[in-house]
Amino acid sequence: MTALGFLYPGHSAEDDYPRIEMLIDSDIRLPVVHTDIGEDAHRVDALLEMGAAQRLSAGVEELRLAGAEAVVWACTSASFVFGWDGAHEQVRALALAAGLPASSTSFAFAHAVGELGVRRVAVAATYPADVADHFATFLKAAGAEVVSVRGSGIVTAAEVGTWGWDEVLAMARAGDHPGAEAVLLPDTALHTAAYVRDLEHELGKPVLTANQVTVWEALRLVDRRVNVPELGSLFTKKPVIQV
Repeated sequence: MTALGFLYPGHSAEDDYPRIEMLIDSDIRLPVVHTDIGEDAHRVDALLEMGAAQRLSAGVEELRLAGAEAVVWACTSASFVFGWDGAHEQVRALALAAGLPASSTSFAFAHAVGELGVRRVAVAATYPADVADHFATFLKAAGAEVVSVRGSGIVTAAEVGTWGWDEVLAMARAGDHPGAEAVLLPDTALHTAAYVRDLEHELGKPVLTANQVTVWEALRLVDRRVNVPELGSLFTKKPVIQV
């Protein structure tokens, strides 16, 4: 069995993880530990506090006891707001605290864009515009060309967690761009695990969503590959290596 650990901020769309575990249908387990988020706000100062090292390190012992072989900070906004260098420092501190390979959802997006072999991306975000712009800056530092950015102005993860298919599809369509080779939906508070394949069908291009890429990143850290078409192009990009 391979256990992959996730530090998830608060409670919004954490049920995406057992859903993804079920879809993978292998020897892979996805234990989730919830971190204390402080103030639930997509606002830069609140996000910097949410992603502070002491908040993340508080959950690593539980993941170690669960047998995790890697740990991912399952939050996009409270990683990219630290900037490219600051997000690296955040992950290094997490790896040191856990004694395990570590990453974050922001780096998961950067690596997933590379995995798909695309360069031009559109961002369809739940966040206010200024926070969405921070994500675009992070992606540009990773070498992506961001052809459009659309924020939805949602301040709290709690509200994002109530969105269903209609809202997710409307946001993805509104944030798409004719010049984009892929569309990115960067919020782990957003339920998307059930929608990725349908989103790709509707938009006619790869779609990367936060919880999807977070699990893929954890698999990458332990050098595992699984083929799960229900989770979109990212999970069908390379040959299958699956127990």
